[in-house]
Amino acid sequence: MKVRDISLIALFVTLTVVGSQISIPIGTVPITLQVLMIFLTGYFLKPFQALLTQIIYLLLGIVGLPVFAGFSGGIVHLFGPTGGYLLAFPIAALIVAFSKKDYFSMFLYGIFGLLVIYLLGFSVLAYHLKSFSKAFMVGVLPFIGIDFVKMILAVIISKRVLRVVEV
Repeated sequence: MKVRDISLIALFVTLTVVGSQISIPIGTVPITLQVLMIFLTGYFLKPFQALLTQIIYLLLGIVGLPVFAGFSGGIVHLFGPTGGYLLAFPIAALIVAFSKKDYFSMFLYGIFGLLVIYLLGFSVLAYHLKSFSKAFMVGVLPFIGIDFVKMILAVIISKRVLRVVEV
């Protein structure tokens, strides 16, 4: 791996950490900019780099560094109500990174990435809440529109930046 690759991975790990701290608590699952950063990671980096970026982010949180939402950390977060969302981040970033970098492909792969985040997040949340309907109401429904906008923003940002900067 080249220094440039390591630098890009470090940059996107940092952006994910910063995005997780910009948080609006609305209940069990807060609104953060993590999903935006997941999309940017995938759209800017190669698949392995995108996957590695989000794995490093999770590992930093697992060892206790306060990188998760609300300046929190620890392995307990992977086993808590929002653990499924966290575990979905590397998979979603990997999926998004396979897009061909045209608008349609980025949009399509972004939808698949969102589906992974929602499926894993919803599943773990439903287990903790012992209710599929409640998990949907607090962990999916309030975020669909917001996350869709984040995906569109990530596509626009990525396309504009990639026109002038080769990543």
